[in-house]
Amino acid sequence: MANTSSAKKATRKIARRAAINKNRRSRVRTFVRKVEEALAAGDKAAATAAFQAAQPELMRAATKGVLHQNTASRKVSRLAQRVKALSA
Repeated sequence: MANTSSAKKATRKIARRAAINKNRRSRVRTFVRKVEEALAAGDKAAATAAFQAAQPELMRAATKGVLHQNTASRKVSRLAQRVKALSA
């Protein structure tokens, strides 16, 4: 348990940041899931639209430090590859 006032404040800050990061991570997963579902359904138009929405969300998460930059780029790349394969 934190004793000093600065340690108590740090605990509050950490809890607040964790809640924000949890929200952002959940948002990213939702956007990615929408792309996955469209791909599974074989709906090219929906998959493309969902991917266009998911891409900036993934990169924003990387910018905010929720995901590592390389992780976000890898996810975008792999999703793009699958969306492209669907249209071919």
